[in-house]
Amino acid sequence: TNKIAMWLLTVIRVYLGYQWIEAGYHKLTGGFDAAGFLTGAIANSTGEHPAVQGWWATFLQHFALPNVDLFNVLVPYGEFLVGIGLILGTFTTFAALMGFVMNAAFLFSGTVSTNAQMLILEVLVLVAAANAGKIG
Repeated sequence: TNKIAMWLLTVIRVYLGYQWIEAGYHKLTGGFDAAGFLTGAIANSTGEHPAVQGWWATFLQHFALPNVDLFNVLVPYGEFLVGIGLILGTFTTFAALMGFVMNAAFLFSGTVSTNAQMLILEVLVLVAAANAGKIG
C-alpha cells in the first residue's frame, strides 16, 4: 500500500506495457509466422550445449509446431493485449502474469533478448498485486 512503491510500480508497469504493445503491434502489422522461430528452437535442443531443454523441444515439436497457425494469432494479440492491460492498469495482475508466461516461454525457447529483464519486472508487478494497478 506504499504510495512511493505505487508510483514506482506505475512507471515499471507502463514501461512493460509499452514494450509489449510495441512487440505485438509490429507482429500484427508486419506479419508474423512463428514456424521459423519454433523450428530454430527445436534445432537448438541438441548438441553439446543445448540452449533449449529436451522436454520443451518435445512440446514445441509435437504441439506448438503442428498448431503454428494458432500461435501465429495468439502471440501477436497476446502481446498487444498484455501491453494494453499493463498501461491502462486494468487486470494488471492478470496482464503481468500472462506477460510472465510468454516471457518464460520465449526464454525456454532459447531467446534471451530483453525477456529476462521483463520477467523480473513482471514478478515485481505480480508481487505488488493491487498496488501496481492503483493508478490506472
